[in-house]
Order: sequence, then C-alpha cells, then structure tokens
Amino acid sequence: MNAATIIDYLNMSDPSDLFAKAKQIKAETVGNKVYLRGLIEYSNRCAKDCYYCGIRVSNTNVCRYDVDDQSVLDAAEYAWRKGFGSIVLQSGERKSREFTLRIETLLNQIMTLTNHEIGITLSLGEQDEDTYKRWQDAGAKRYLLRIETSNRTLYEKLHPKNHDYDARLKCLETLKNLNYQVGTGVMIGLPFQTLEHLAEDLQFFQTMDVDMVGMGPYIEHVDTPLYSIKNHVSTPLDVQLRWLSEVEATKLKKQNRLDLTLKMIALLRIQMPTINIAATTALQTLDPFGREKAIEIGANIIMPNLTPLKYRENYFLYDGKTVVKDTFDDTIADLEVRLAQIGAEIGYNQHGDSLHFKSKP
Repeated sequence: MNAATIIDYLNMSDPSDLFAKAKQIKAETVGNKVYLRGLIEYSNRCAKDCYYCGIRVSNTNVCRYDVDDQSVLDAAEYAWRKGFGSIVLQSGERKSREFTLRIETLLNQIMTLTNHEIGITLSLGEQDEDTYKRWQDAGAKRYLLRIETSNRTLYEKLHPKNHDYDARLKCLETLKNLNYQVGTGVMIGLPFQTLEHLAEDLQFFQTMDVDMVGMGPYIEHVDTPLYSIKNHVSTPLDVQLRWLSEVEATKLKKQNRLDLTLKMIALLRIQMPTINIAATTALQTLDPFGREKAIEIGANIIMPNLTPLKYRENYFLYDGKTVVKDTFDDTIADLEVRLAQIGAEIGYNQHGDSLHFKSKP
C-alpha cells in the first residue's frame, strides 16, 4: 500500500468500509481468538529521558520501584495456572549488569516454575547482543522494542541528543538475527506528527518484516516537556482545536487520536494479515471500550495487568492511565464477557505465536 493511499484512508470521515475489510481479513487469517499476555510492569526505573514519558529519568515526582522477585514469580504462576499462555516482563530501560542478570535469573525461575510451558515476551529496551542472547537462552521468545516513530527527524524531536535512532534500529535487527519474534510500535497523535509520518510507520513495519505490533494513541503526561505543547496542531483533524475551549479541545483531541489509532490498526491488519496486533491499554484510557473496538477491526492480543497493586500506580507513562483495582479473576471474567459480545474468545493455554513468524523459512 503506497503512502498516498494510506493517507487517503487516514483522512476518511467514514471508515466503515475500511473497518469491514480489515474485520474480514482478520477472520480469514488469525480468526476470532484473542491471546492473553499477562503484563508485569517489573520496574519504573529508567535511564532514558524521552520527552513524552512519565517515567523518564528526569522526572523526580515518580516513586521508583522494582517489583520483588517473589511477586514476579507469583504473577507468572497465576498467569500459567489460569491458562494465559504468555506473560510480558516490561520495565524502564536499563543496561546495568545487576539488572540484566536479575532478569536472566527470573526467566530461569519462571520457566522452571511453569514447567517450561509459559510463553515470555520481554519489553526491556535497548541491550547488547549478548544480553538478548542470554535472555533468549533463559526462556524469552518474543521481544517488543517500540520505535515510537519511524521518522528520524520526528524521533530526534522527541528525544535528547544522547538517544540514538540508529542504535534502536540496530537492536531491532539484532533481535531479528537472533530469531526472536520481534515487535515494535508507534504512538499516534504526537506533536509534530503528520499523516505522512503515520503512513511511513505502516511502511516501516512491513519493511522491517516485524512479527507483532503494539501501537496506541499518544496521551500527555504533565511531568514531561511535551506537555507544554499539548495543543500543538499536527494533522488536519486537529485544526478545529484552535477555535474550541480547553474542555472541548481535549475531548475532540482524544476522539481524533482514538479514530486515527483504529484506522492504523485496520490498515495494518490489511497490510500484514498474519502478524499479532495488540489492543493497548491507552485505547481503554480514551474509551472504556477502546480495546474491544480495536479487537473487532484487527487486533488479536490483550495484555491484562498482573502487576501487584502496590506497585501499579507508579507505572504511569501517561496521564489518566487506567488502573484496574479489581481482583485478577474479576478482570478476566469481565474481559470474557466483553469479548463474547463482539464475537471473540480467549485462546486459553495457547502461546498465540505470530503466524507471520511461523511462516518464515
């Protein structure tokens, strides 16, 4: 799909035909099953200073934490016994030897605890090849490293000078060469981001030949540099913001980002029919049924949060993040009902590996 065609779709005021096509392709390829990735937000300590992120190293208003080892193991065992099939270990980015060894130890313990049956995805940032290999040998099979924007110029506007776009690309290539199932993703609705940038992102996923994508709407965090330009106009859909009140502008901005994200998910499913696509938590923050809307038109992965409650409130990447305080059992029961209402079901006791990855020689 060329950039001009993608932009035309992103500009559509009525995307119902686009959504119908994506829904059909999804049904014909990955089907109606939704695979669970029990999310463990292991640590909010981060060495990065990205201008959009609430846990950036310069934010002194964050109560920093590392989840204790036993709590990580308890969450992993819960996911295994409940038939999730997979978990995700996610944290801020660090490269210290202490950190990488602790992750390696936890991976070995999780695999032993779950009889080597649980699937493990890591989202732990930029590391060297040896670290990726050690983690893979310890049990990790998937790795999510979001690029956040594939446009080099925009990337440099969103990060300090010591954040290297090429280094991030090299990590993605290293992960591919190690035969991980590789995922990446972008934010949608960033300041300075245009529809042309979003078209580039979709083409980037295809060029990189990724196996999974997690992308969602950009949501501001008050303790970040980008918050000061939260009303910046980037796309034609945002132009109306100039003439609206603060309350009205915020409401429209959220709706625009939600709509754009759903269009991006639909286009990605059409473009790469057999990859895994996550319905991200940020969608639920903008719309209580945002995840379900994404599942209907293309997404097939959901990541229920298994982080212990005493830590969960401190992993705020953006303002307004949904913090579910129900029991894990109640959360899954509610999810089953919601998915059944849109004709989907949870693929229990299945890893839900990317069909795209499986088809590679």
